[in-house]
Amino acid sequence: EYRASGAIDRVRWPDWRGVEPADRLWEHSCFEAFVGTIGDRRYAELNFATSGQWAAYCFTAYRQGMKPIDNVLVGGGKTLGEGEVRVRRTVDLPDWAGAQEWRVGLSAVIETLDGEISYWALAHPEGRPDFHDEVCFAARLAAPDAA
Repeated sequence: EYRASGAIDRVRWPDWRGVEPADRLWEHSCFEAFVGTIGDRRYAELNFATSGQWAAYCFTAYRQGMKPIDNVLVGGGKTLGEGEVRVRRTVDLPDWAGAQEWRVGLSAVIETLDGEISYWALAHPEGRPDFHDEVCFAARLAAPDAA
C-alpha cells in the first residue's frame, strides 16, 4: 500500500479508468516498486496509478532487456481521503518465487497541478533521480512464501 499525505489537492492525480495495463505511467503521478533478488541482476518494475492502471516490466540488468511481464496478477484499489491518497495493490510475481531475499526499491512520481514533477524514493543515487539505479533498491525483505 502506498500513501501520500499533505497538500494532495495540489497534485494532479490520474482519474479512475479501471484496473488495466498501461504504459508510460511514470510520466505523471504514480507509485512504483522495483523488485529483484540478491545476487541476480534481473529485476521487475511495477507502476501503479490512481487511475487503476498498472504496468509491469522485467529487465535483464540495469535498464537492459526491458520486456512486459505478462503473467503478473494485480488487484487492489485506491482511496482519496481528506489529506491523503492511498493506492493498495496485490501483485503476484511468479518469476521471483523461490528466492530467499528480495531487494526492493519503493518510489513515487508526483506531478503538481502546474506540471512540476518530483521524484521520491527510499534512496537516490548521486545526480538526477534514477529509480533503476541499484542505490534505490534500499530495502531487503524476506521473499514471500510461494502459495
